[in-house]
Amino acid sequence: MRHLPYFCRGQVVRGFGRGSKQLGIPTANFPEQVVDNLPADVSTGIYYGWASVGNGDVHKMVVSIGWNPYYKNTKKSMETHIMHTFKEDFYGEILNVAIVGYLRPEKNFDSLESLISAIQADIEEAKRRLDLPEHLKFKEDNFFQVPKNKIMNGH
Repeated sequence: MRHLPYFCRGQVVRGFGRGSKQLGIPTANFPEQVVDNLPADVSTGIYYGWASVGNGDVHKMVVSIGWNPYYKNTKKSMETHIMHTFKEDFYGEILNVAIVGYLRPEKNFDSLESLISAIQADIEEAKRRLDLPEHLKFKEDNFFQVPKNKIMNGH
């Protein structure tokens, strides 16, 4: 993908309800219009980078862009797993994402266990890569510097 890093933001919407419940790996989902506005040359697959919710702290993340073959989605989605434990859901908040690298293409899995195992391996690899100076610098990008006095989403 020529467009890395790629920055996007949008309101967190309810997804399929599988991330936390079935996989034990919660995800924040972007609305259709954010997914539909991705550059044309964005390949489906697993990416990594940085994310923040509202004007909160910036955390490491992995994001799946695609059709989720295991679940046979009919609509392309963009599901972000932020490597941080949040105290509560943040539906309706603004999710800010900086995609800085590509891990692998999306693929199908023969079992839920193998899917979970692959996601956990992706998370570990993303953590390692995000510690590299060329990726770490994006954690401080101006994109994440939301004015603290700006009311976002009525909160």
